[in-house]
Amino acid sequence: MYNSQYPQIQPFLQYLQFEKRYSQHTIISYQLDLDQFAAFLVSQFEAPSIKQVSSVMIRSWMGELKEEGLSAKTINRKISTLKSFFKYLQKQGEILQTPLATVITPKISKRLPSFVAEEDIDTLIRYVEFPDTWSGRTDRLILLLFYNTGMRLSELIQLKESQLDPSYSQVKVLGKGNKERIIPVQSELIKELALYTREKPERVEGVTNIFVSERGKPLYPKYVYNLVKKYLGAVTTIQKKSPHVLRHTFATHLMNNGADLNAVKELLGHSSLAATQVYTHNTIEKLKEAYRKAHPKA
Repeated sequence: MYNSQYPQIQPFLQYLQFEKRYSQHTIISYQLDLDQFAAFLVSQFEAPSIKQVSSVMIRSWMGELKEEGLSAKTINRKISTLKSFFKYLQKQGEILQTPLATVITPKISKRLPSFVAEEDIDTLIRYVEFPDTWSGRTDRLILLLFYNTGMRLSELIQLKESQLDPSYSQVKVLGKGNKERIIPVQSELIKELALYTREKPERVEGVTNIFVSERGKPLYPKYVYNLVKKYLGAVTTIQKKSPHVLRHTFATHLMNNGADLNAVKELLGHSSLAATQVYTHNTIEKLKEAYRKAHPKA
């Protein structure tokens, strides 16, 4: 949109796509942030050149975003986009130094990830009845796979038949940045998935996605989000009920049962250990609760 004033944006987006191999969703997010910042520079500072962009201008933008009611988390994400962009320009020799060196991002209040209690998951698996239809079968397998693997919503929807490996009871997942990881799957579940793929509706032609609708079409995110919300609503009273909550549940239950933090990091496909360490807090809270309940002097 503002490529005429800031032609550096397009090469940066191409760099993210072809060299960093970011997903289309992530690239669009970067583009929207940069377009928004460029529009702010044009309207408030009469379109300074990229070399003239200063920390004062960036802080002014942050102030405007805050006035618009954006959360600290959202503002930080937008500043992270600018950091990546100016770091790229510095590497390309377009600027000598980044204007973000003195920009302090707003603090985010740390919230522990929501997760479903083990007994509620047990209720879901053992006692909740699913309709004896293709949709009912699909819904049940999706919920089981989320909880068994901790994969992301996008990873599950895009999962192909070729990524299933029943002989080794594992699934190969293509995560963020097209990074592959292998996740073990319960043998009974992977057998069910293999059978499910063989019994797809006859209308399926050329669709290699594992999960399809009754019409043989790949599932869309909203459908999966709604089914997770519906079935979790039947077993738990936690406020958030989403595919990501099942990802948190997978990780938390592993940690609570003694899994190694590095192993959980690999299973989740996190690029850094810092992202995984949040689950240790849930484990500590569980220990505190056990102490309060069991210790006579607690």
